[in-house]
Amino acid sequence: MSQDFVIEAFPRDDQGRGASRRLRREERKIPAIIYGGNKEATPISIWHNELKKALENEAFFSHVLTVELDGKKESVILKDLQRHPYKPILTHADFLRVDKDHEIHVNVPLHFVNEESAPAIKLHGGVANHQINEVEVICLPQNLPEFIEVDMAAVEMDQVVHLSDLKLPEGVRVAALLQGEDHDLPVVAIHKPRGAKVDEAEEGEEGEEGEEKE
Repeated sequence: MSQDFVIEAFPRDDQGRGASRRLRREERKIPAIIYGGNKEATPISIWHNELKKALENEAFFSHVLTVELDGKKESVILKDLQRHPYKPILTHADFLRVDKDHEIHVNVPLHFVNEESAPAIKLHGGVANHQINEVEVICLPQNLPEFIEVDMAAVEMDQVVHLSDLKLPEGVRVAALLQGEDHDLPVVAIHKPRGAKVDEAEEGEEGEEGEEKE
């Protein structure tokens, strides 16, 4: 389900480390910036706790957001987020302006469905080995998916699902695939657990030895 994210923003005149520390300590806000779109970069501040709460929703990272500043709205995507090295505190956010006529590059999460019920896992004891959990896509803002599903139902034992196997929404491309076949990276595979393979190999050797003695 599509969701709207609206960020309340405030003009920011004072810049520098001292100003940023005061902003976080006294006003419970963090510094941020809006850039791109053939406009000058706009320094802003936003509520720390509101942003932190919004980040709990996975869709926030792969969604066109709305920033409200001085009664005006701008469409943006989150491009960078800085955190304190050891405290649970956000320190800075970068937002990139978007418009409906220009494509954007966004990392979108992968959702693996039907994994537990896949015959290779449920019936044959296989284990899913996830290589990547998100993928960079290129699309117009209105075509941006919140996530891309990877259906595991028909994935067989020792089969590898690559980027080129993903079923993409209309108007969406995988950035890596535009660089050539060498960038068709593995996404997920189902294999027997390492221990199970060793046991099967030993059983096979024992069987051969028995046949030789006969």
